Amino acid sequence: MTMTTSTRLSPKLTVLACCALLVTTAAWAQDKPVYRCPGNLYTDSLSAKEARDKGCKTLEGAPITVIQSQVPRGNAARPAGSASAQGDKVGADDQKARDSDAKRILEAELKKEEDALAALRKEYNEGQPERRGDERNYQKYLDRVEELKAALTRKEADVAALRRELGKFGQR
Repeated sequence: MTMTTSTRLSPKLTVLACCALLVTTAAWAQDKPVYRCPGNLYTDSLSAKEARDKGCKTLEGAPITVIQSQVPRGNAARPAGSASAQGDKVGADDQKARDSDAKRILEAELKKEEDALAALRKEYNEGQPERRGDERNYQKYLDRVEELKAALTRKEADVAALRRELGKFGQR
């Protein structure tokens, strides 16, 4: 099979036609001038006389892309029991109710943490926890003892922090 000259030129002609189309489209798009009016308003919908009357200037060069911004919303409605942005104070009854709820939650949390601390202390057994069946390797046992000791220290710190928080309610 032999190729003729016309089949070799066809891709070139296609590329040239596409380029001509692009140039024609770009020229057509630039026929309408874009004006910059006072207040940073860009428009192409004014006539030359209207633009001159409003004090608009013609822009030369690259086309302008405009991105619409969202209109900022006003303050959303606030829930009935919340304080406003101006710093309104919460009523005494509301504050007492909040404090009693917080105290009740802290007491429940303290009870849970103290129970967990007691269980950890029992398992730790003064640094001599019972050896498990999967700890035939002595190093595995020592690693578990260290983990228990670290967990015990963390749990004691948690309990102390909860007690401090509860102590704040007694000072009020």
